[in-house]
Parts: sequence; structure tokens; C-alpha cells
Amino acid sequence: MCFNAFGFFHYLFVIFTILWHFLLVTERPTQPIIGEAPAFLAMLEHVSRAAPLSKSVLVVGERGTGKELISARLHFLSQRWEQPLVKVNCAALTESILESELFGHEAGAFTGAAKTHVGHFERADGGTLVLDELATISLRMQEKILRVIEYGELQRVGGNETLHVDVRIVGSTNADLRQLAADNRFREDLLDRLAFDVITVPPLRERLEDILPLSYAFAVNMVSELRRPFFPGFSPKASSALLRHKWPGNVRELKNAIERSVYRSNEEEMPINRIAFDPFDSPFRVKTATTSSSLGDTPSMGEAVPLLPTNLKARMLDTERELLQAALQKARFNQKVAAELLGLSYHQLRGKIKKHSLEIG
Repeated sequence: MCFNAFGFFHYLFVIFTILWHFLLVTERPTQPIIGEAPAFLAMLEHVSRAAPLSKSVLVVGERGTGKELISARLHFLSQRWEQPLVKVNCAALTESILESELFGHEAGAFTGAAKTHVGHFERADGGTLVLDELATISLRMQEKILRVIEYGELQRVGGNETLHVDVRIVGSTNADLRQLAADNRFREDLLDRLAFDVITVPPLRERLEDILPLSYAFAVNMVSELRRPFFPGFSPKASSALLRHKWPGNVRELKNAIERSVYRSNEEEMPINRIAFDPFDSPFRVKTATTSSSLGDTPSMGEAVPLLPTNLKARMLDTERELLQAALQKARFNQKVAAELLGLSYHQLRGKIKKHSLEIG
């Protein structure tokens, strides 16, 4: 097997980065957060500034971007870090159950309520309550939550006693709350209270520098779970494929794809050469008319036909230049990442940039 010095030292750098992030967060019980992309680092800085406050904060972002980790980070970087962190998935509960879970209920409040139940607001007293999938909460429940935020007061379901709590609320959603408020599907006064500040988690497509370090971290964890002796890394082809993929499911999709690729790999000592992006991919997959069309099984009537005759050498040079420019722009002129996108070594990319006299930012 050919020894690739650049790949070896890159692998050591990734492992060092993972260990360093782990050491940074071992003082407080939260998961390591890996990232070096400018957009991601700016977001983490935003979190660090907002964390010490007791104000309500919204964490928004596309699905799979890691909003739950950022919500937890807000708690563990705050003065409340030794107090309870309580998380509630609002979308998983019906309105009546959510009300009982948030506010608690007294014995006999409804059929089956045999004893008093302490709600999440009481459990989170002095700490932080994370309301995940915030946009799914009904308008009636939003009004009750608003009262807790404004006055720190609540009553259990079926109870008359007013209870006082000191809870910081962190809301998490992938919905456009301002649009929902404009459509009268979310209370504007509650949005005003929750949105003291809004932290937007960038999608993975804007964190190109983080894809390979995250991939290595997920792969190393999967190798450990499979009790294999070591992770042999990714081939240049696989690395390029990871960087080219659009990742609509963001970090969660990346994690699934990496773990799937590792466990499906039969040659444990060889670098991963194929990324299993789609778990449904199979030569025996039943294809509907829509699926067949989207996969390109039906020829397009408008396909472009190359104009002939042409100068092949000149066309190839133009294509190479266009691909170099596209890769550099997508990588935000990070030449190491651009080289990975094109399946080239760093020195090969540098040579081609010089060959075409390209501006590199």
C-alpha cells in the first residue's frame, strides 16, 4: 500500500483536533463540538457571548445541524451549569400531555392522575429548559408559556396554588417563526420574549472545512464500536465525494453515511473508498415513474449536443480552468479543501493554478 505522507499528517491533525476539543469540554458534561469553518466559529463565539445571560434565546437552523448541542452548550457555559438542564421535544407530545409535562398536574386532575406530577418547569427551576420543535406548540400553550417567562409563575393542571420558578428558556426550531407569527400561527408577544437573541446554526454546506474532520471523528467512533483495531482513513476518491455531496440532512446525515460506510466495509485495513450516501440504494430497488425520472433513467429531450468540429485540446483546457475556479470558489479559496474536491494533492493543485495563472483570492 502506497504511503501518503500528506494524508498521514492530515489524519494526525484531525485526531489531535478531536482530542483537543474533548479536553476543552471535559470539565462540563456536554459532547465535543468539532468545527473550524469561519461560519461555525463565529456561531460558537455568538454562543459564548449569549451563554452567561439569563435571557431567553432561540437556536434556529436546518434539520440535522446540531441545534440540541448548541442549546446544551448555552446551558453549560452559563452560571446555571450546575443546575438542571431539562429538554422537551414538543412535537412528540399531544397538547394535553405537553401541558401536563410542562406544568405538572395535581392528583385527581384528570382520569388516571393518581398522584401529583412535577412538571418540567419545576424540575428546571434554577436551570435551563430547552423547548425543542418550538413551532409545533399550540397557541393556547404558547400563552401559558408566555406567563411563565414574564412573571415566573405557573399553576399545575388541576391546581390552584401559584408556583414560582426561575427558569431560562432556550427555544429550538427549524421553522421560520417570524413567518408563522405573520400567519397568526405563533404569538408575536411570545416571539418577542423568546428572541432576546437568535443563534443560527450554519448548515454543513457552509462548513466545507469541517466535513472531513467530522467524518474522521464519526468513523473513529464507529470503528471503536465495531471493535476494529484502527481506522485506515478515506481514499482521495471518498474524500472528494464527501466534499461534493450537498448534505441536505447536514451533520446527522453525514454521521449516518460515515457509520454506514465503515460498517459495510469488508476490507478493514484498507481506506474507505465508497461512501454509502443512500441506504435505499440497490440494483433491485423498485422505481416509480418519479424516481426513474429523477435518477436520469429517461433521456431528457433538451440534452445539449457538443458542437463539432472543435479543438479538443482547447476545450479540455477550458474545462480544467472552469473546474479549478469552481473548486476554489466553493472552498472559499482554501486550497487544501479545493484539492480534495478535485481529487488532487495540494501540490498538484498548486501546479495547475500556476499553469492557468488563476487569481486565488
